[in-house]
Amino acid sequence: MKQKPLLPFILLCFLFQSVTAQITNTRKWRKTENDSMQAAFLMFDEQRFAMALPIYQDLFLHHPKEEYLKYCYGKCALYRSDKHDTALVLLSEIYEKNKKAENIEYDLARAMHYNYKFDEAIALLDKFIARKKIDPEIRSAAGQLRHYCLSGKELYSKPTGANITNIGNVINTENDEYVPVISADESVMIFTYRGKESTGGLQNDFMQPDPHGSYFEDVFQSLKENETWTKPTGIKSINTNEHDAAIAMSSDGQQLFIYKDNGDDHGDIYVSTLIGNDWSAPVKLKGLVNSYSWEGSCSLTADGRYLYFSSERGGGYGGKDIYRATLLADSTWGNIVNLGDSINTPFDDDAPYMHPDGITLFYSSKGKNSMGGYDIFQAKMNVFDSTFSQPVNLGYPINTPDDDIYYVLSADGKRGYYASGKKGGFGLKDIYLVDPGYVGKKPAAFLVKGKITENSNAAEAAIHVEITNKNNKSFGTYHSNAGNGNYLISLPAEGEYKITYQYKTYSTRTLTVSTIGLSDFTEKIFNVDFSAQVDTAKPVVVAEPVKKDTVVAVVKTPTLAVVKHTEPVKTEPVKETTPREFVPNNVFQQKIMDYAKKYGTISAEGLIFKVQIAAYKYPKNYTYAHLKGLGNVENLLLDDGITRITIGGSFNTLGEAFEHNKKVVWAGQKDAFVTALYKGKRVYLEQLEEMGIFK
Repeated sequence: MKQKPLLPFILLCFLFQSVTAQITNTRKWRKTENDSMQAAFLMFDEQRFAMALPIYQDLFLHHPKEEYLKYCYGKCALYRSDKHDTALVLLSEIYEKNKKAENIEYDLARAMHYNYKFDEAIALLDKFIARKKIDPEIRSAAGQLRHYCLSGKELYSKPTGANITNIGNVINTENDEYVPVISADESVMIFTYRGKESTGGLQNDFMQPDPHGSYFEDVFQSLKENETWTKPTGIKSINTNEHDAAIAMSSDGQQLFIYKDNGDDHGDIYVSTLIGNDWSAPVKLKGLVNSYSWEGSCSLTADGRYLYFSSERGGGYGGKDIYRATLLADSTWGNIVNLGDSINTPFDDDAPYMHPDGITLFYSSKGKNSMGGYDIFQAKMNVFDSTFSQPVNLGYPINTPDDDIYYVLSADGKRGYYASGKKGGFGLKDIYLVDPGYVGKKPAAFLVKGKITENSNAAEAAIHVEITNKNNKSFGTYHSNAGNGNYLISLPAEGEYKITYQYKTYSTRTLTVSTIGLSDFTEKIFNVDFSAQVDTAKPVVVAEPVKKDTVVAVVKTPTLAVVKHTEPVKTEPVKETTPREFVPNNVFQQKIMDYAKKYGTISAEGLIFKVQIAAYKYPKNYTYAHLKGLGNVENLLLDDGITRITIGGSFNTLGEAFEHNKKVVWAGQKDAFVTALYKGKRVYLEQLEEMGIFK
């Protein structure tokens, strides 16, 4: 390339092999290199920068004088945290030689921001934003990046003193390990893994074996034995050839929450229950937590009554918001409440984690004073009205200019766990320990744990907990694990509790616990052998907290199974009354039908409509045999990172698209609907009214 703008040639190169000769100094490329370039250019064009990175890295190492390879490698390196220093070097060199490369100032500012060069990034962003001809979305992103730089400069200058340590190569490998979740007693850790041991091996977007494909997500588990983590193993009952990701665990270590996306619902939350030592197949949460929008992370409170979760459903403050759901009498989740603007922002707010103390919430946000992407925040809940204090940024070095998300804190407050792609790790993303992992007063919780037996055999006993200083209000009903007899209950501070153990026709056993004035983590071991003769006239009383370091107990398996899970609600599909009568199956189809009646014949330059039949954030496998004859199936990747699958091509009017939409629904794709694109950007029908196109 000789002093020509880079990007236009790059975008054309994967279509026309002959163009390669025009933009390179190398006169002859080996066939394998040419094939690699074609694959990398396609990934680059589809914005799969992390997947394209290793290809560009290899090509650039063999052809270090090729400027376009340097640019592509440098831009892709922005998308992997262990390559941010490489991105800075390469993009700086490109900027020195070609200041007209598309958005090079913005990309270089991003590299500076990742490398803590906040002042240099701000200066470059000011120069970039002052330009007149900039895409509005890029201009907005540059403004937000400037805000990150200002916050980063402040937080970086005042490090908190937290120590961050790699958890080690028993858990971490050369592949990806992330989203660690732990039981309250840290006897078990479950995390999401993506690498050589993934179910299905290397696969393409349609889950077909492909040596040039990628590994899909799996769920792995490790147990703690003598303060050491065991070698992780995949959970076979959960893992499939698709993406299966762990997102949360109940504090007792018995319920595991999974994120799955079947392509029809944009991503939902599922739950698996530990039965003995085996995890059940995940089932979708019952109730109102899951919606047609994305729901992708959650946290269950210690009493099992409330679920905090993140969602992209409408009516929030913008992007992802954090909500709270209540477990209802029929074992479904309802009473959905947005946590409000003290927690949620116009940007993405995600990955809630409610500590076992019942009042300390950790979550990640791209808003407030984040120093870049997601930062981890901490907020305290007022127990009287369930409102939250203003969140506090956990600061540097826990937070960095890159995304910091999916953070959990041990019940004793001593160890935080999260994943990062820091340089010096064992591979891509690794799991790290943080100490201390909180701001201000250390969260306090009281754990009661032990083993329930009958004649030395594990027994599944019912365990009822009441709050005696609140008129004997029920705190929850639990069950010991049928496979090993273990149980675990986490009790918040400032309570008087009565715990009653019941099994078969044996006399009940009772333990009373006070957490009034609790200021530190406390653990009580209470084993119950129902076959033993005991004096049950008086309950066992724990008047003073027993510190963890005064009790010796080795737990080799996950502990308690909490509230038993029931089968998901089955819903019948909406029936069509006649072959040609259209009955909307969801609110989207109803809205499209209403708009088509009003604006069905309106067309405008740059406006097209498509019929969407599926969407995904991660590659999925779909079959369309039932849609044969309804047109070509196409993948449409937009700048929100979601790939939409459409059928039948483009339509100039909403009326035409809606007619095709009806045919697709009648053919069996019940959730198909029309999506609108204006000048290459997705728009809502309401926006077309606001813009004056629909009038």
